[in-house]
Amino acid sequence: MTTTNSFGGKAVLTFAHVAGMVDMVALPVWIGALVEQYGYNAQQAGITVTLFLLGVVVASLLISPRFNRLPRKPMAAGGFALAAIAFFFAARLPVAVASFQALAAVHVVAGLGVGCALSFTHGCIGRSANPHRLFAVANVALGVFAVFFLGGVPQLIQQVGAASLFWVCTGLMAAGAVVCAMGFPDVAVLADVPAAASQAPLSVKRIPAAAWVVAGVVVCLTLNQSMVFAFIERIGVDKGFGVERVNGVLIALGLVNLTPGVLAALLQKRVSPLLVGMLGPVGQAVLALTIVNATSFAPYAVATSLYVFMVIFTHAFLFGLLARLDPTGRAVAATPAMMMIGSCIGPALAGGLVHGIGYPAVGVAVCVVTVTAVVAMLQVRRLLRAPAGMPASALPA
Repeated sequence: MTTTNSFGGKAVLTFAHVAGMVDMVALPVWIGALVEQYGYNAQQAGITVTLFLLGVVVASLLISPRFNRLPRKPMAAGGFALAAIAFFFAARLPVAVASFQALAAVHVVAGLGVGCALSFTHGCIGRSANPHRLFAVANVALGVFAVFFLGGVPQLIQQVGAASLFWVCTGLMAAGAVVCAMGFPDVAVLADVPAAASQAPLSVKRIPAAAWVVAGVVVCLTLNQSMVFAFIERIGVDKGFGVERVNGVLIALGLVNLTPGVLAALLQKRVSPLLVGMLGPVGQAVLALTIVNATSFAPYAVATSLYVFMVIFTHAFLFGLLARLDPTGRAVAATPAMMMIGSCIGPALAGGLVHGIGYPAVGVAVCVVTVTAVVAMLQVRRLLRAPAGMPASALPA
């Protein structure tokens, strides 16, 4: 039987994570294609991608509380199939400003499908024997995918047209649907729940307050990530660094993204998730200020190549902490909502700031969000040190 702890189950969950997290890789290419080839302004491009991410949020918020009651395999496979159909229609729309409303509508549908599939994927990862490590390994796979995606898709768009981006997404979602239909795993039995117990208590067991605050920190991380990452390509081009050099930085970014998952897995027992949760947002702020204020190519290139590293590395520790705080899997099943709440606000917010003020305003916004995240992590530390915060065995180092 394929379970979350079997090799086959882990492989399927890893593939589903990569397919569902395509926006983490594609965002600058996505925004760039909408601006350059569809003729959208920064605000229209941001809104279009935001609608996709909003669909992910809505689906995840509806599904995560029901993670232990709904049939996981058909829901995951069906979610990817719906996204594939939506991207198929997106690819067939005219590459023009006139497609804005129709393209926005199919982005919502695609987001709903991806959110459904990802909720079950992340919920099952949270119910594995070592959620931190499996989530970190899945992010290594995402980094490998990013190298090929960022190395090939921008050139494909230049040669074939912007619709090729949506054809690639169609194929990826269709593959996700097939893989999930063939081998989506059953969840492992919880070690602290008697075998004879029904699944009903897992659906009503209260999620600790600290878990909700950690979820807020994940929102802050991804908000910072999407505000800057959505316009990284445009920032480089508008500063005069050249399309070819900017594309080279994106490839380097993909190579760097191979490392945070590995490091997160190796450092799982050596570094406190509370410390990582505070330092990660600070690192984002430093890099964001460097990117938006860079006057030469080298600082921009270094900061850009490291930017995604911060969110991947930090989120692996927060994911593991959430899985320990709520072993039922419901909290981590809401991971797509946590990530995409931030991600769906980011492109539209940054687009408005860029359109009205300029790129430096995005750096200021990142700093404000960073302060919020650090304060939230201090609150998490306070809650976990309280007598009823969480079991002593689960307290982070």
